Amino acid sequence: MLDAMIAEELINHMIPPLKPKDSAQKARLWMEELRCNQLPVVENEKFLGLITEDIILEANDEEKPVSEFELIGKNCFVYSGSHFYDVIKLASDHNVHMVGVLNEEGNYAGVITVQDTITSFAQSAAVQIPGGILVLSMNQINYSLAEISRLVEENNAKILSSSVKEDELDPAKLKVTLKINRLDLTHIVATLERFGYKIIARFQETKVLDEEKGKIDMLLKYLDI
Repeated sequence: MLDAMIAEELINHMIPPLKPKDSAQKARLWMEELRCNQLPVVENEKFLGLITEDIILEANDEEKPVSEFELIGKNCFVYSGSHFYDVIKLASDHNVHMVGVLNEEGNYAGVITVQDTITSFAQSAAVQIPGGILVLSMNQINYSLAEISRLVEENNAKILSSSVKEDELDPAKLKVTLKINRLDLTHIVATLERFGYKIIARFQETKVLDEEKGKIDMLLKYLDI
């Protein structure tokens, strides 16, 4: 399930880290080979930040070691167990194309590129498998995904992905969005309503997918990928 995807599963092992003693020329060559314009810098397993092609070009001195450049994204990292949504948000907030990943000890484990994250999203079952979307409203104290899943499965259906957020108009309530592997949600809606769940929105797959693709396109444009 997409919503269970964590950072360590998205690490791009093809992108090596630079060392502070490496030259700007080496950084540029690696960027050309990897077709990227940012690279992580690591020393003694500690993530120091990112060096970019623009930073190197502005300095106009490829003999300089990486340590003499002002790196960006020094705090742009997540931990290996972080949710993949955190990667997208962090990259967007810092306007970078990749995010460092640290293990439980705080040591460097690799990087995740935003492009890889978007590709994984697009290829996930939650997007590819036909289905529909339901948005439920409920009191926080009454929320139980296990119970909702049981009611959905009673109608021979499965929840492909789910997301939960606080209702902006009432902090005591939650909005729960479900992607279900059924185009006809009539019986599922009837079952949920019979057990007291309030359905506040219902979408056909094509509409939601178009909206999701639009959000992805906007994000990619913002990050200039």
